[in-house]
Order: sequence, then structure tokens, then C-alpha cells
Amino acid sequence: MSLTSSQTRYLRGLAHPLKPVLLLGGKGVTSGVLKELEQALDDHELIKVRLTGDDRAARAAELAKLVESSQAETVQTIGHIAVLYRRNEDQPGIALPR
Repeated sequence: MSLTSSQTRYLRGLAHPLKPVLLLGGKGVTSGVLKELEQALDDHELIKVRLTGDDRAARAAELAKLVESSQAETVQTIGHIAVLYRRNEDQPGIALPR
């Protein structure tokens, strides 16, 4: 699923007041982190993730692993914070604009 620009703008507005739900530490993407990510996306649909490390390329690689494994969409990335969205097929909580 690809997000349109209006959907991305809408989700960025919803994500603004959110606090990071998942903190990715020095060990990177582990099975425990992936399990927590799946649970958070199932519960909230829209989450913030805090990535650690000073290397921008390493943070981008870690984020790519998270997105690929969870089948989520990256809404926004600013510095060490990324916003991810995945629609809950059973009980969608966020109605996206067209």
C-alpha cells in the first residue's frame, strides 16, 4: 500500500503529539524488537520509533529493516524519530482521506 501526499500529510498531523513507542537501542533490530513493533502496529496503527546512533546511513538501514519486516509505511523521518503506519485490517482505527 502506497500513501498519497494528502494521506501522508494527514498522518503527520495525527503523529505530531505522539511520543515514541519503540526505542531501537545499540543492538539494532532483534527478534524482540520486531515482536514489539508488530504488537505496537496492531494496537495503534500509527507509531513513532526512536532510532539511536550518530551515523545517518546506519539509522536509515535499521529503519529499512523495520519497515520491510513489518510491511509498514514510513510516514516521516526527522533526525532520530521515524513515524510508521500500518492499517489494521481487522479493526481499522484511522480513516485515511482519499
